[in-house]
Amino acid sequence: MLDPTEPLTDDERNELLELYEDLRVTDVSDGLDFFGYGYELNRMNPDISPLYRDMDAFSHRFVGFANTVRFLPTNRRRELPEELGFETVVEWRNEWYGNRSGGPENVRDGDVIVVEAHDIPVGIIGSMNSLTWAADGAVGVVTNGGPRDTGEMIKQDVPIYAKTINKTIIPGRCEFDDTGIPVNVGGCLVRPDDLIVGDGDGVIVVPQEITHEVGQAAQREQSADQDARHEYYEKLGLEPDFTLE
Repeated sequence: MLDPTEPLTDDERNELLELYEDLRVTDVSDGLDFFGYGYELNRMNPDISPLYRDMDAFSHRFVGFANTVRFLPTNRRRELPEELGFETVVEWRNEWYGNRSGGPENVRDGDVIVVEAHDIPVGIIGSMNSLTWAADGAVGVVTNGGPRDTGEMIKQDVPIYAKTINKTIIPGRCEFDDTGIPVNVGGCLVRPDDLIVGDGDGVIVVPQEITHEVGQAAQREQSADQDARHEYYEKLGLEPDFTLE
């Protein structure tokens, strides 16, 4: 059993990514059932949904490990420069980003950036920081807030799962609180290095302590489903596809 107080090693992460590589959210949900995680435990609310769906290659799907971040609404008055103009407001904006904003630390290959931003109507995630995280190895982003620059993010093919869509920027509206801490997103407790799976059915969280057991049960469920669907493909004259592999 893995120890949630210790970061996963590269070998442990690679082993789990291989175990969960092709599992669906539904398979993992069934796997959790076998270990007493019924009802909605560890299943994010359905309003946390994919920004886009790729029905050819399922590129909106991801499996990875939580790298957590929390933002809070600000209670600081907006102290804008006396003379408003592009340069002065940019200076004020950059000062806010430098002193009162932040993001995940030590992003590793296979991370999922999980951002808690309860009821904050701010585009905390945009095309730039999502690209930055992807370049560092992140495989997806999950938030109970809302992204902006959504057209660009869909084009960039970075899987984003969110509650809503927003327009505004961070300065004057919210502040970075902490990273690498337990967060509440979609009604789920998410801790650093918990395993996260997202697909068209939403997002599910597997506690580190039972990732192996749940993954093995989910694989058996998926295999039985694929065998049964393969028979119906043959009966209906459908061409087999990668979902049967």
